[in-house]
Amino acid sequence: MLSADDPLPFAPRRIVIAGTTGVGKSTLARRLAELWELEYTELDSLFHGAGWTQRPEFLDDVRRVADVDRWVSEWGYFSSGGGQLLGARADLAVWLDFPRRIARTRLLRRTLRRRIRRERLWNDNVEPPLWTVLSDPDHILRWEMRTHGTWKKRMPVVAAEYDLTVVRITHPRDLERWLEGPAAAVAR
Repeated sequence: MLSADDPLPFAPRRIVIAGTTGVGKSTLARRLAELWELEYTELDSLFHGAGWTQRPEFLDDVRRVADVDRWVSEWGYFSSGGGQLLGARADLAVWLDFPRRIARTRLLRRTLRRRIRRERLWNDNVEPPLWTVLSDPDHILRWEMRTHGTWKKRMPVVAAEYDLTVVRITHPRDLERWLEGPAAAVAR
């Protein structure tokens, strides 16, 4: 496993961004797409249909993403099969393994902003009312509480299973250092 300071041993072509909900996977994927001239597909946009249901075309869409030669995407939806499709084709995983306080603060800010502004998300979905955090066990804030530690157990298993090089980033300042150092060196 590489750290934020380790040089990348190759120029990645297919990258998955791992981490807990709200930690900044999509933001990093967009930045890497620009830096490394990759195609970026937001996995949430493929998954979420009307009423926050899974789109029937999800796996077919993920297959199309995975079949492209150069791409970056978030790494998730293992229970729906999407994570396995991307993992099988990826050559690099960047793991945002930030402390819970950072992940939780980012997710809370994003959730509040989206709800207050009633931002339209995938297939016209909007964040549910904030009070539903108390009644909905799958509310995004409760989901993060339940699943924050998932990647600590999952990453060693899937990295070995898919024979992936993994860059583990443990703090936002380390991410910036990695983007300006090893990631930028690959772009040159």
